[in-house]
Amino acid sequence: MKGQTATVGFQVGVRRTFPISQEQAWALLLSSKGLQVWLGDLPSLDLQVGHKFSSKDGIHGELRVVKPLHQLRMSWQRKGWEKPSTLQIRLYPNPSNADKTTISFHQEKLQDAWVREDMKQHWEEVVNKIMELSLSKCE
Repeated sequence: MKGQTATVGFQVGVRRTFPISQEQAWALLLSSKGLQVWLGDLPSLDLQVGHKFSSKDGIHGELRVVKPLHQLRMSWQRKGWEKPSTLQIRLYPNPSNADKTTISFHQEKLQDAWVREDMKQHWEEVVNKIMELSLSKCE
């Protein structure tokens, strides 16, 4: 079945290249506006492994990996879900242009194909909103 693996169940990935540096991309993701886009209403995120978070939108989880400017990995669970998924966000600098960075959202351990499709749409909306934020930073 599409998006299903033997080890992590259903998974989905969405990535996009943004017209900002790796440092700007990291700062944008962790800004209050950036957090609002991908994590929900949360004033800040303490970048410590083991930090538990809960947004006003009902998304909660725990940071598992923090590699500044490169990677965040966490448990990520929506309100109403029986089990958490794993969300990984990676930043890939463009080797030929320091003003371009690819941001990748990869989510695994999703319950089924319907949740996978829902999350695919969600992450596509997220990258579109991040693009809008990144373009407003460039103006």
